Amino acid sequence: MRPIRLMFCVPLLFSGAAVAQPFQCGHQGGDFTYGLEANVAGLDMQANSAASVRDIAMNTYETLVTRDEHMKPLLQLAQSVDTSADGMTVTFKLRQGVHFHNGKLMTSADARASFERYARVGVDRSILAPVDHYETPDPDTLVLALKEPRPTFIEAMSSITVPIIIIPAENKDAPAQQLPSMGTGPFQMEQFVADSTVKLKRFAGYKPDDRYTDLDGFGGYKVACLDTVTFRMVTESGARVAGLETGELQGVEDVPTIAQKRIAANKDIRLLKLSNFWLNALYGNWSAPPTNNKLFRQAVLAALDFDEIMEAASDGDYKPNLGYQYPGTNYYTEVGKELLNQHDTAKAQRLLAEAGYKGEKVVLLTNKDYPSLYNSALVTAQQLKGVGINAELLVLDWPTALQKSMKGTPDWNFFFTGWITYVAVGGMQTLRPMAEPNPVYTPPDGKTDPAFMRAFEDVSNGASLEIRQAAFARAQQIALDDVMVIPTGVMPKVQGVRANVQHYVPFYNPRMYNVWVK
Repeated sequence: MRPIRLMFCVPLLFSGAAVAQPFQCGHQGGDFTYGLEANVAGLDMQANSAASVRDIAMNTYETLVTRDEHMKPLLQLAQSVDTSADGMTVTFKLRQGVHFHNGKLMTSADARASFERYARVGVDRSILAPVDHYETPDPDTLVLALKEPRPTFIEAMSSITVPIIIIPAENKDAPAQQLPSMGTGPFQMEQFVADSTVKLKRFAGYKPDDRYTDLDGFGGYKVACLDTVTFRMVTESGARVAGLETGELQGVEDVPTIAQKRIAANKDIRLLKLSNFWLNALYGNWSAPPTNNKLFRQAVLAALDFDEIMEAASDGDYKPNLGYQYPGTNYYTEVGKELLNQHDTAKAQRLLAEAGYKGEKVVLLTNKDYPSLYNSALVTAQQLKGVGINAELLVLDWPTALQKSMKGTPDWNFFFTGWITYVAVGGMQTLRPMAEPNPVYTPPDGKTDPAFMRAFEDVSNGASLEIRQAAFARAQQIALDDVMVIPTGVMPKVQGVRANVQHYVPFYNPRMYNVWVK
């Protein structure tokens, strides 16, 4: 066996002879009320890709391997991970003394059951496609026997977009969206009122990971300083900002651009900005006409003015982006950029004629929970009408719209969404939503372009970063040619907290551990 060294961070820092002490709460107790911008219909983190679900669930669940502050793999519930010399076997040793919220000690049987459920209902279950079988030689060891070597396997399974959360073995057979809330995280479920509030309470039996000294991405050394955390679903931005100003809300996950200048002048509030947070995107439903026609999809892509869409989506606070990755990251490429932001009316109308489009209704599926997505759809509808497409909006709440998008029902044609962690984790995780077995654009047979799948496999299995980068570029070109997903631009995320909220560090999801209120 050879240890995967990249998984380890140095948990102790030295200054002379002194060892850095682990994080300590400046104050213990109290409640932190946080305003979410979208509704949450359930908390099955294995079977739901919604950021609103992850906002809550990542405070209650944990994984064997997660991502650190810079999106690199980081050990969490795994004490160690080793891969065999031939790359065919991956062995996890589990941390000792970790308990679930019901008091049960976590063992390898729970880890195995969690992986088996994910392979059945997980949104990104293709992550586990390379696994032939699992072995649990003792309560502290989980062995994954692979069908073939997969150099990027640990990178894939550490993804936090739809993470492989560890659950008690007795919940293995829970149907999708019906998983009881029972994890190993620093907070546990107390109350869930659908479309209203979720209340978490401190898990007294939580054991911090003493390899680290503070939070690090989705892992690290975690302490529940607060007695409770109340997530309130406040979908109207004005109400969310007002709640932050009055102190009714002590934190919010989104402060709209139009309110930021006023809020920044308030000494009782701090604004915290993540520059590259949200890749605004839309994709077609390949199971419904006319979006099952590639020429029609290409006509739509040719018609769109990305700047106009992004101006409306972000109140002007956006950056153009020439693909599915951010500049400066390992897999960034501008291949296919000529297909982006064309706003070419003549080309769009020519492609519509070639597609045989006869004025059929084209339904744009969106929601008002995320105003950026509603505004994106509104402007897109006007642009499509401008080239002769009979576009209309179908506006639902976010959970309902998301669930509908995952089914190839014939009553919608384009879905508007934002990619957050899919982009942040990079590489094959960004391509995975477009790959088999469950591409987001829902082709009727579940199959995608064979050339795209070959490129995806090369990104997954390439022996060097250069090989994987070249494969990613090929995949991006195919995805844009086929109009799998249209990336229109990047928006920041500006979160806000009251000035008496301490040690709140902005990230891709609100981390309620290691936070206290003075």
